[in-house]
Amino acid sequence: MAEQLSFDLPAKTALGREDFFVSPANALAVAMISASSWPGNKLVLTGPAGSGKTHLAHVWAGETGGRIINAHDLRYDAVPDLATGPIAVEDVPFVADNLEKQKALFHLHNLTLAEGHTLLMTGRLAPRFWEMPLPDLQSRIQGAHHVALDPPDDALLCAVLAKLFVDRQLSPKPEVISYLVNHMDRRFDTAAQVVERLDRVALAEKRTITRALAIRLLNDDTL
Repeated sequence: MAEQLSFDLPAKTALGREDFFVSPANALAVAMISASSWPGNKLVLTGPAGSGKTHLAHVWAGETGGRIINAHDLRYDAVPDLATGPIAVEDVPFVADNLEKQKALFHLHNLTLAEGHTLLMTGRLAPRFWEMPLPDLQSRIQGAHHVALDPPDDALLCAVLAKLFVDRQLSPKPEVISYLVNHMDRRFDTAAQVVERLDRVALAEKRTITRALAIRLLNDDTL
């Protein structure tokens, strides 16, 4: 049997539609992203870290010709250019402590919709918890249609783990993924951490990623 080799290569995240696994946990969000129109031309997409918000934003941008910007990178003087087409603003709640970024987003929201384009905003929690100190911005966010990515079911967690391994050019045995699905914390960010640690340990020890290594990793926090 050929030995699986591990190389210290940067993980390349695949963000195409064909790379996104649809399950009952995310089917509604996928349908909304693919809808031809949204109520009021705006949508809030939420979900825990690693749940696929960025992936879906890229799918949406690819299908609409839209652009994606992180809320931290917003500048008031850049708004007129950003509002010339569909725009996605990621991690909006992370600028709740930055009034200038909020003003830029408020301006972007109003100008984008006035120009007849669509606005996608993402965050981890439901919009009512974003608590933007700029009240006009918070009210407009809460006025957007909201769709959430739910915690992963078995099929989705299995697909997420498989994709994380593929992104790192790794091919573990199927029993490795099955074991992880049944024994790890059912969180997307945990899945990313587990795969990263398995990759690192396998590389350091010059070994393949096996079920035994997965068992060892989940039971040894020092790895």
